[in-house]
Amino acid sequence: MLKHKKLVLALCFIPQVLLVKLLSYYPEFVEQYYSEGLYQTLSKIFRFVLGWLPFSFGDLVYGLGGGYIIWWCFKNIKRLKTDFKNWLIDVVAAVSLIYFAFHLFWGINYYRLPLHKNLDLEADYTTEQLLRVTEKLIVASNALHLNITQNDTVKVDVPYNKATVFKMIPNGYDNLKRIFPNLEYHQESAKQSLFSYPLTYMGFSGYLNPLTNEAHINGRIPMYKFPTTTSHEIAHQLGYAAENEANFIGFMAATNNNDAYIKYCGLTFGLRFCLGEIYRRDVCLFDDVIADVNIGIRKNYEESRLFWEAHQNPLEPFFKLFYSNFLKANNQSKGMESYSYVVALLVNYLENHDL
Repeated sequence: MLKHKKLVLALCFIPQVLLVKLLSYYPEFVEQYYSEGLYQTLSKIFRFVLGWLPFSFGDLVYGLGGGYIIWWCFKNIKRLKTDFKNWLIDVVAAVSLIYFAFHLFWGINYYRLPLHKNLDLEADYTTEQLLRVTEKLIVASNALHLNITQNDTVKVDVPYNKATVFKMIPNGYDNLKRIFPNLEYHQESAKQSLFSYPLTYMGFSGYLNPLTNEAHINGRIPMYKFPTTTSHEIAHQLGYAAENEANFIGFMAATNNNDAYIKYCGLTFGLRFCLGEIYRRDVCLFDDVIADVNIGIRKNYEESRLFWEAHQNPLEPFFKLFYSNFLKANNQSKGMESYSYVVALLVNYLENHDL
């Protein structure tokens, strides 16, 4: 009976893949009935059940699950020769179950309507538009930086601990929901990852566990990056799977926060994306523009860069390649390069709205 159930579960893998592929052609359906429907209920249930835990339940699941997989492979290695058929059924059945849970609990969000369509924004922009928005961000960032430090050459040190930042970030979402009602964020479930050390060497600031809906932040990153990373992962938690969209929403949530430090982190987060795009388009133009940015802000950028450079290792590119291919398999054709497309959202939104 158990073997029969495993076979049925394994055979269900193919129709699941076909169903997900079919859904990818109907983003309006996904948006209405999953992303703004079923997913919102599932997400709130997970956050209510697990959000109160002071540690990551999802990381425990990953740790125990990884240990079990290693144990199972070691125990069943001989079956590769003696009972390959049933060994393969066991593996495909497990993959089928995980595939089902991933898409039901979160993954179908990859196929929702693009955010620029929901916001009625253009998906492209000119260099002139980019420069205007970048200048707007420079003016706002410089002013807030100087207000905080009273010295344009001093970098900003966020004076809060990580637990305090977790409590403060929802304020930005509370303010933002007046503009975007779909971004209401309760119950909170953002936590430091138990795997912060390996995450650092993998090159990742955080992630959302799609099976438990817990937002995980790398506890080792500089505090200057902690507010925007938390805002970004919460955007994933609210159902915005695409990295460029989560970056834009994270920027909006941070810049709409009442706290000056968190707002500063948000402004300079968005500014850095725009500066990076100018650099890709015209290095000489970038040199002119970056000269207008306060030295203290550039020191914050340097702080982040040096942190990641200090943890570079031969395996990091393989982790990045794996994740990039994962994104491509989930409706993000440019993989990790899709992060840079946040600039299109920033430019087209900020051209017509105040900071």
